[in-house]
Amino acid sequence: MRVWKFGDDVDTDAIIQGKYLTFYKPEELAKHAFEGVRPEFAKEVKWGDAIVAGRNFGCGSSREHAPLALLGSGVSMVIAKSFARIFYRNAVNTGLLVLVSEETDAVQDGAEIEVNMKGGWFESGGRRFRIEPIPAFMKEIVSAGGLVPYARGLKEVPLCTGSRR
Repeated sequence: MRVWKFGDDVDTDAIIQGKYLTFYKPEELAKHAFEGVRPEFAKEVKWGDAIVAGRNFGCGSSREHAPLALLGSGVSMVIAKSFARIFYRNAVNTGLLVLVSEETDAVQDGAEIEVNMKGGWFESGGRRFRIEPIPAFMKEIVSAGGLVPYARGLKEVPLCTGSRR
């Protein structure tokens, strides 16, 4: 898959500008993804491409429009050194795979990468880089297409085991 490289502190307003928050369909949001910082992105991104970034990806406003715009664009995953907490959960909840790796600096814009989740690595330019494991339940949520489809597929809803007062 092809890489779109970004640096540190990519905020949700850079991913999708506030003026487009009236849209909620991923394919509509995708037309405006990274419009202010990489205007070519929306036209050139291909289904299955990946974003590789630095620290604090998805900082700023806590809108789920940002991961929805990426999903609508065909982005298969985001690999970053770290994520803003709310973006990370919004990504998982909408079905966007987010992976953490401290080794994103060596990956170049436009490079091809291969990801091996089971092995815990991704490869670019003949070099392997470690990715942090993600919990099984989060993999299941992303594989189901997000939290709502995942919850609809549950046969039994887990109950709180704490004491009642």
